[in-house]
Amino acid sequence: MTRDRFVKLVADVLDTLPVEFRSRIHNLAVLVENRPKRLTPPHSPKPRNMAQRRRLVLGVFEGVPSTRKSVFDLPCGPNRIVLYQRNIEAVCSNEAEIRHEVRQTVLHELGHYFGMSEAELKDV
Repeated sequence: MTRDRFVKLVADVLDTLPVEFRSRIHNLAVLVENRPKRLTPPHSPKPRNMAQRRRLVLGVFEGVPSTRKSVFDLPCGPNRIVLYQRNIEAVCSNEAEIRHEVRQTVLHELGHYFGMSEAELKDV
């Protein structure tokens, strides 16, 4: 999938989020990169089994959760959700699966933005 098509798909997913979530999101950028720079070699083969797929990082939240922000904090750049296009494509076999995985990943990372831990997100 081209980067432009993937970014459009991400924008569509963000537009379909419930208004009650969108209205509470402030100073958050959603970015797309190919792969995490520190974790995955640039030409790694497609994962062959579910164990390998589970280890791929599909997205990450970078910033301070909204539950930990204070009016006394110094201004800084926006919080970020980074989606890793090539890793998402590696665990999906068609565009419908990519759309579903993008939505799941965005919702998961928004959970971190709203202050939820990994353990809390597993229960959702």
